[in-house]
Formats: sequence, structure tokens, C-alpha cells
Amino acid sequence: MLFCTNKHDNIMKLIRFTGLARTLSYVSLLFLSCNSPTEKDEKYLTEARSAIAESNAVYFQAFVKGDSSIFIDRYAKDCCIMPPNVASMCGGDAALNFFRLAFYNMALRDGNFVTTAVYGNGDGFVTEEGKFQLRDGSNAIIDDGKYLVLWKKTDNGWKMFRDCFSSNHSAK
Repeated sequence: MLFCTNKHDNIMKLIRFTGLARTLSYVSLLFLSCNSPTEKDEKYLTEARSAIAESNAVYFQAFVKGDSSIFIDRYAKDCCIMPPNVASMCGGDAALNFFRLAFYNMALRDGNFVTTAVYGNGDGFVTEEGKFQLRDGSNAIIDDGKYLVLWKKTDNGWKMFRDCFSSNHSAK
């Protein structure tokens, strides 16, 4: 859209010809129309949502089976996992180190994710927002909270690139 490419000049012309109040109304419509999702964006988000759902469906199987390889495969090689009350874990060993922490120190054995939103516009990254529950070996809930995950499209599909989460409960 030509109007979107030269916004500043067009806005100044509108102010001269229509007055400030009317221009503000036009400008708000301009930004809404220029920033609305395209068909390409929707296709991209649909693909990402599907990959996220598939990954989330098997994520906790790593803990059920005690198999770190399932867990590691969810993450990009250059990931950072940012748990609460612990330093960020970044790089090639981050996923394995976090799996060990959660499996052995927290006795995490199962859980679930509920994705509440996925944001993005086709640039190789999307952000997932959601809620989680964590369970121990007796199926008791040991924690629940919220998360944001920045997903990255890699040669091996969509992988978690930045994983940040926090409990709904105060630290003990």
C-alpha cells in the first residue's frame, strides 16, 4: 500500500487539509490497516501454532519416561531457559542441565501446558504465552504458573529459543 510507505508525509498533508482532530482519526485507521495480519502472516502463525501444540504434547513425556533426549529435542541449540530463582541456562547444554535439575532436584514427573496466545508476524520467531501445571510421581500438583516462550524456526523445525516461566506461588 503506497500510503503506508510514506506515512510521515501523508500525515503532514492530512493535518494541513483536515485539521488535527480529524487527522488523528485517520491516522489511527491508517495504522490499523497497515499493521493488520496478511494472509502470509496467518499461514505462518497457523504453522507455528501446530508445531507448538505438537511439541507441547510430548514435552512432559520426557519426565514420564525419564528420557532427556525427548526434552532436549524441544529446544534450539542456542536456547536459554530462564527459570525463577535460578540463573539462566544458555547454550548447547542448557536443556540437558535444566532437565537434570527438574527431574532430580524437583522430582518432576509430569505436567501440562495450556497455550493462551501465539504472537508473531512471519520473521522466523513467534511468542507463545500460556499456563502450566507440574506434577510429581504420585500425580500431585507441585507447581502451577505462567510462561512466555520465544520459538525460533530452525532447519529442524520450530524450537524453543527463549523459555521464561514463573510460579503462581511465592518462593519457599
